[in-house]
Amino acid sequence: MIDIDNMSILVVDDMKSMRLTIRKMVKNLGIGTNLKFAENGKQGLDILKNEHCDLAILDWNMPVMNGIEMLDKIRNDKKLRDLPVIMVTAEAERDIVSEVAETEIDGYLLKPLTLESLDTKIKTVVEKANNPDPATLHRLKARDLEEKEQYEAAIEEIKLALSHKPSASRLLRQLGLLHFKIEKNAIAEKCLLKAASVNKQDAISRIHLADYYSQNKELEKAGKYCLEVLSLTNQYNEQAFDLGEKLLKKDFRQLSLNIFSKFITRSKRQSAARQQVIDVCLFHNEFEYPQELLERVIKDNPSNYEMIYKAGLIHKQVGEWAKALKCFMEVDRQAKGHIEAKFQIAKIHCMNKKIFVADDYLNQILRIDPKNEAAIELRKKI
Repeated sequence: MIDIDNMSILVVDDMKSMRLTIRKMVKNLGIGTNLKFAENGKQGLDILKNEHCDLAILDWNMPVMNGIEMLDKIRNDKKLRDLPVIMVTAEAERDIVSEVAETEIDGYLLKPLTLESLDTKIKTVVEKANNPDPATLHRLKARDLEEKEQYEAAIEEIKLALSHKPSASRLLRQLGLLHFKIEKNAIAEKCLLKAASVNKQDAISRIHLADYYSQNKELEKAGKYCLEVLSLTNQYNEQAFDLGEKLLKKDFRQLSLNIFSKFITRSKRQSAARQQVIDVCLFHNEFEYPQELLERVIKDNPSNYEMIYKAGLIHKQVGEWAKALKCFMEVDRQAKGHIEAKFQIAKIHCMNKKIFVADDYLNQILRIDPKNEAAIELRKKI
């Protein structure tokens, strides 16, 4: 039981002013006797692992490790997983937090905080922790049974929990995942579909559905749910990227490109994400989409000669020789020792019957690398 008057509270926020505000509010409310503070999720976890805390109040948007990342670590730690957590978020971040509101967060508060809202939320969360409802009790019992690999018994507990909360997506999802463990995949799929239908913000059920359909080679369905996940969160970006590549290999071109587009939009480092997509598209002989992306990358960073070189390769592949030559010449201007660019220039001049110009570039290559086989072979031909 948590003693609300004497409990220990951890406040994690990168802004000193917010930490001081919460400290003052908690003091005025007469709640708790021991407050601990951290500037980011990593520091907060270190405190939780070494000191007892009854409640954590986390800011969502923090450097190093944000609130949702910290929450994920808490929920996957057997010693910490039942810790009550309140998430603090700005109005603009509300949709991001609501993605896990039902599943992992005990409560969340919108900025700016008020004394009344903080008081109400803390008291509500502590009351629920001290007096869990029947659905929660059955869910926790199911979790213990699952860890003992007693899956059938765990399923019965989740069914009892659902009798109290029939539309709880977390319970429906857990029921589905338990059925996967006893290889009743059709029932598992049905449960996950229902979880997704009752909670439009449930990214976790949707990523499980995407994985399931991908494994079953139902790639269009996998892509559909993957796009829905990307509309909700960037937590599963790498899984989305892998599925996008798989779809591209299997000729689901437009669906793949839609996923890549959202993958880029959702990435924290969009320039790096674009380059990642460009590389995989070129590897699978997709040229039109990376051509569009390269134009943006080069516009953002005109000195990125490797991207200019790749643009040249695309122009060459689609027969735009003049544009290709222009790109390779620009690379040669920026990086005099770029052998690949010099070789591409030589090949285009050779194709255009400009033998002396081609030979000059081949000579440049051989001065840098006297044993360059490609240059030697091309020189023999001219």
